[in-house]
Amino acid sequence: MTNSKNARLKIVRPVRSGQTTEQVVARVYELIKSEHLKPGERLPPERELSKQLGISRPSLRAGLSSLISMGVLQSRQGAGTFLVDGPPALDSEPLRLLAQLHGFSFEHMFETRSILEVGAAGLAAERATGEQLATMSEEIAEMFAALKDPQQFLVHDVAFHRAVAVASGNPTLATLVEMVSAILYERRRETIDRAHDFNESLDLHRQVYRAIRARKPDEARAAMREHIVRAQRAFALEEEQQQSNLEQDRA
Repeated sequence: MTNSKNARLKIVRPVRSGQTTEQVVARVYELIKSEHLKPGERLPPERELSKQLGISRPSLRAGLSSLISMGVLQSRQGAGTFLVDGPPALDSEPLRLLAQLHGFSFEHMFETRSILEVGAAGLAAERATGEQLATMSEEIAEMFAALKDPQQFLVHDVAFHRAVAVASGNPTLATLVEMVSAILYERRRETIDRAHDFNESLDLHRQVYRAIRARKPDEARAAMREHIVRAQRAFALEEEQQQSNLEQDRA
């Protein structure tokens, strides 16, 4: 980033202590828009950005993780955090508000996710470029590295699904996948720490990737369908445990 951009960053109003991750996300997103960052451009280093925004580094990481999961940013190991090089994703807030207003259940959301992502996996097996396959492979490697870090595992899990949707070659489909995934991510990050074993999930992601890489659409669709069914079961168990813990706290 240029010196003039850094100078403007310093006048951003600091985030007050106690603000939620969602508010931090909004502030970082505001920063991105106000600075007119171009696709593919790198954000300032974490230490510098946290100081410029007046927020703690853990709060900054949480905010950046949310933006990564929504497809706004991309983390590249050893290189930094970048604005995604591609068309912007639609804001998922309208869908989130509709979900709250009309009582969309998470069963409905997973059903929608299955319809969208199973098809996307089949198209990706037909259309994925070498670069897109490399992105999927990198996200799987990051999931493996985060097997003992549930929150980071979830971030790269969502990023993998986004990569598959992008590889479908259908930007409308990719945008819809991102919108639904963003809502599920916001809820899943509250329960993911109750999960105990991510090896099965990692293996299912590998099966999806291998089928796409092998250019086998039917196998890719089947693998994605199985993965989402098991993900829904895991989410339901995490929700049950959370509810049980809440009831015990109230007792």
